[in-house]
Amino acid sequence: MAAAAAIAPLTGAQAQSADTWPNKIVKIIVNFAPGGSTDNAMRPFADRLSKVLGQQFVIDNRGGASGALGLEAAVRSVPDGYTFVATPSLTVTVLPNLRKLPIDVFKDLKPVSRFTDGTLLFALHPSIPANTIPELVAYAKANPGKLSWGTAGIGSQGHMMCEAFKAAAGVDILHVPYKGGGESLSDFLAGVHQIHADANTFPHLAAGKGKLLAVLDRQRHPDYPDVPLLQEFYPQIDFYAWFGVFAPVGTPDPIIAKFAATMAKIAEDPELIAQFRKLALKPNPSSPEQLAKTLRSDNDQYAALIKKLNMKAE
Repeated sequence: MAAAAAIAPLTGAQAQSADTWPNKIVKIIVNFAPGGSTDNAMRPFADRLSKVLGQQFVIDNRGGASGALGLEAAVRSVPDGYTFVATPSLTVTVLPNLRKLPIDVFKDLKPVSRFTDGTLLFALHPSIPANTIPELVAYAKANPGKLSWGTAGIGSQGHMMCEAFKAAAGVDILHVPYKGGGESLSDFLAGVHQIHADANTFPHLAAGKGKLLAVLDRQRHPDYPDVPLLQEFYPQIDFYAWFGVFAPVGTPDPIIAKFAATMAKIAEDPELIAQFRKLALKPNPSSPEQLAKTLRSDNDQYAALIKKLNMKAE
């Protein structure tokens, strides 16, 4: 787990601002619908923030446009420390490289904390007669265009994973974008599409509702040590999913620092860590400065990958 940077002591008016915040309800916009991994990651933090800071932190789901609508709503909010947005990395790193957004993620948002990392799962519906990545590739090549891959939307990590896999394996698979990971999961479980990569698939694997063929992460998942990393087959597919909290520009720095420090403290909760493990998530808090560096480096990485794959907004 990455260590959050130390927060420097505050003095004068800044200290007073941080000391009195929050003194009313704090709204956290989640830019995808309930049931997706962003919602699953933020809600447990919001519950604990309410208890630790003594004011209610409420979730406001604003799905649509691959998360861009939620970001825009946050940017248009009063920057007084009472509206934030929780987003998957896709909306602030991938999407801006696919199409023009109504906001500038570098100019209109202030990083608060990269608070959770997610494992991307290569899950296959049980109806498909393949149990390994090579078997799936052979099936896809024998049945071009028959398989479909559902994702949380254009520019999602699932979308990137789908296009990168198709290019690396040389297979024809249809990308099916949804408004969020919750809707995509429902159709995957029903067999409408056959491949799903969102972390929210994880709780359904033990019941046999999906076959886990590979994971996209830094190491194999401890609950499935025999399931290989996707990089073991295709080393060039080496990107990761994370979730971050941002604030509209103008939000006072002392409030952002206090928010980030509280998130880092909450992330050490053993109960939260155990809860997230069941969802293929890992608390991984950062300082605002660390998140700003990650935002920039990931934008550069995805810009190069999108150009290489010749991806277009569908």
